Amino acid sequence: MAEERVQRKLAAILAADVAGYSRLMGEDESDTLALLKVLRSDVLDAKLEEYGGRIVSTAGDGLLMEFASAAGALEYAIDTQQGLAMRNEAIPEDRRIQFRMGINLGDVIVDGDEIYGDGVNIAARLEALAEPGNICVSAMVRASVRGKLDIDFQDLGDQSLKNIAEPVHVYTISPKLRGLDPAANGIGKNLAYRPAVAVLPFENLSGDPEQEYFADGLTEDIITALSHWRSFPVIARNSAFAYKGKSPDIRKVGEELGARYVVEGSVRKGGNRVRITAQLINSDTGHHIWAERYDRELKDIFELQDEITLCIAAIIEPAIKSSEHKRLSSKQPADMNAWDHCIQGFYLIYQGTKEGNQRAREQFQKALELDPNYSRAWAGLAYTYGRDFRLGFSDDSKCAANNCLEAARKAVALDESDSEARVMFARGLNMTEQYENSLLEIRRAVELNPQDSMACWTLGVFLYTRGQAEEGIPWIEKALEINPLDPRDYVIRTHLATAKMCAGDYEAAAQLARSAMTQRPDYIDSRITLAASLGYLGRSEEAQDIAGEYSDEICDYIENTPHQIRRKYISGSFIDGLRKAGLVA
Repeated sequence: MAEERVQRKLAAILAADVAGYSRLMGEDESDTLALLKVLRSDVLDAKLEEYGGRIVSTAGDGLLMEFASAAGALEYAIDTQQGLAMRNEAIPEDRRIQFRMGINLGDVIVDGDEIYGDGVNIAARLEALAEPGNICVSAMVRASVRGKLDIDFQDLGDQSLKNIAEPVHVYTISPKLRGLDPAANGIGKNLAYRPAVAVLPFENLSGDPEQEYFADGLTEDIITALSHWRSFPVIARNSAFAYKGKSPDIRKVGEELGARYVVEGSVRKGGNRVRITAQLINSDTGHHIWAERYDRELKDIFELQDEITLCIAAIIEPAIKSSEHKRLSSKQPADMNAWDHCIQGFYLIYQGTKEGNQRAREQFQKALELDPNYSRAWAGLAYTYGRDFRLGFSDDSKCAANNCLEAARKAVALDESDSEARVMFARGLNMTEQYENSLLEIRRAVELNPQDSMACWTLGVFLYTRGQAEEGIPWIEKALEINPLDPRDYVIRTHLATAKMCAGDYEAAAQLARSAMTQRPDYIDSRITLAASLGYLGRSEEAQDIAGEYSDEICDYIENTPHQIRRKYISGSFIDGLRKAGLVA
């Protein structure tokens, strides 16, 4: 019988163990094991999936992990070392648990879920070289992340490692607590320049201990929901819950957790009613950015928990963006980082003008000059090309569509879990007439982040422009519901109006279109939808008044829209309504 072929592959391997483990166990075995279990669960295990890793084996204080890429392994190591350092701040120095980590990229032998070979052995030897709290990596790892992560490596030169035939060139890095300064701390830009948000445990004001679980569950759900947003980091649950039962100074919380924004709230139950309050606070200034009170009847507690979670999580993301834009108004351009440029870029896009779109593109390009691997900046760049295509800002609509698709493809490749990147990828596919794939991608975006209003209304638009208005309407309504602060509100209302018109609800369509037009009189889509809806209602004179000086622009828009699927759609519902209004022949 032929000998079974050995299976090999290239893998990024991370080995970790606790420095001084024997001493810690000798001094207090039960306390050490309890603390190690908590750190494993809350910091090390909690981050694995995010960075594409898995645990291969454990032995006492040691861990062996496999990652899909060297960049993922290194970002995981930096993130978890910082998280461990943060937890250690509250622990006496002689009782702190500090991990040493080693990472290697090399060939391994695969046997089921296990891996063996020099690739694994080198990672273990590198871990032994690392100082407590530090990371040692091989030259292969350093070469693999060059140009992807902005990290300061300290060169340790060639090292002779036990039972390894050839010397290995070794580098080390020392992640500092929170890593707010990438130049000083040697951490990747993606972990440093985005403002973090912490959700403190909601306070139970009911005087009923049984309501404690509801307050804690609500807090945990909000943390989970916010984690779907890739634009800002969310402080882990256990770090935030360290403040449970306390009344901390918000500025101190922000400093200790490295969070610019803090969410706090309370729950008060009376009879069959419950009142929930929530507020978003800038920890730098102590100023309240947003606050809301929710009074609800307590029927299904889990349904209520889901509803309030959705409301709070959806509004925090745009509130942070708005606050960041105001913060940047006094910041010099030379001092702006990639996040800052992206915030400015999205603000300019929402102006809805050709000039604003071009200036937005410049901001995203500046962000990419600072960090070529910033997914959000690529998604923003794709957005500007999509606007060129959609609003006729470019003389070459085909080129604009292709540019949108390629920039969005890059964004998704850099962060597959970013719903905003997937929305732009779906739109790029739609613009290039890859309709089936575009619908699959937009559904994936909604799955990744159900609180992303842009993903929801884009799905609704894709459905109604494919003749599925009844299915599309609830998604657009959800987008309006979950993000009442969206600066694109008039656009979403116009799409909902158009979907309603397609479904034959002309009165509702006219009301929605009129509301959108009131917000943005120069937005031609809402004017067209209102005029067509009025035509269906037999109110031709009113429709002609609405068209007014825009009559020629409406006709030109319908005849020259670059989007094939939209053109096909417009030739039906829109043309019929406008014809009934006497606006087109």
